[in-house]
Amino acid sequence: MTAQKKNGTDVQLALRGISAAYERGGLVLDDVSLEIRKGEIISVIGPSGSGKSTLLRVLIGLLKPSGGEIVLDGRCIDYDSRRDLRTMRDRLAIVFQQFNLFQNMTALVNVSITPTKIRGEPKAEAKARASALLRRVGLGDKLASYPDELSGGQQQRVALARALALQPDILLLDEVTSALDPEMVNEVLDAIRELAHDGITMLIVSHEMAFVREISDRVVMMADGAVVEVGPPTQIFDAPKTQRCRDFVSKILRH
Repeated sequence: MTAQKKNGTDVQLALRGISAAYERGGLVLDDVSLEIRKGEIISVIGPSGSGKSTLLRVLIGLLKPSGGEIVLDGRCIDYDSRRDLRTMRDRLAIVFQQFNLFQNMTALVNVSITPTKIRGEPKAEAKARASALLRRVGLGDKLASYPDELSGGQQQRVALARALALQPDILLLDEVTSALDPEMVNEVLDAIRELAHDGITMLIVSHEMAFVREISDRVVMMADGAVVEVGPPTQIFDAPKTQRCRDFVSKILRH
């Protein structure tokens, strides 16, 4: 899959010189710049602590940027503005490592509750879409199941359907297989593969390198809170241009 196969080249989301730091101190993002085109699938790789997950948290507004600007469809987002923050959370949805499902609710209700409670959608409409999304991720027979009746892979697919129920323009995936047993990883990756055909823009943080190589239009390699190299998978994995990227790729591919 390559960027040339995507429809259009318009920049949907632009990060320009983004920096971020936690209150306890320490810069976690340092001058990060990246442009994401509509329908593009970008994967972010790098060693632990490189700022990959933090980047997604900044985009969704869980950590405010301390410098730089984020531009969505040509509009600069002010993360101090409640209206702008709502805009980002209306347009972007994130799936975390942990499933964070409501344990006292069925899969169907877990997926439909946010559209009804937060966005005021009619219950029948939200449940119909939730049912369709659960079928889309291979859980059509689990609508009435509670989280403790589902495997880890199934719970993560419910979380994926829940994010999609918000009808986001951009889907953020934060190491969605890292909390799963190895035999459950492929069922989640298969669900993401299916979504890739829908044309939704995706920004994926993952350590599943074979999957990253297969699905990505471009790969971003990060280290120490900064972007080290950006390029198509063939460049990053087969012919990286920077020594830092070469060192990282050689270690991960060796194992």
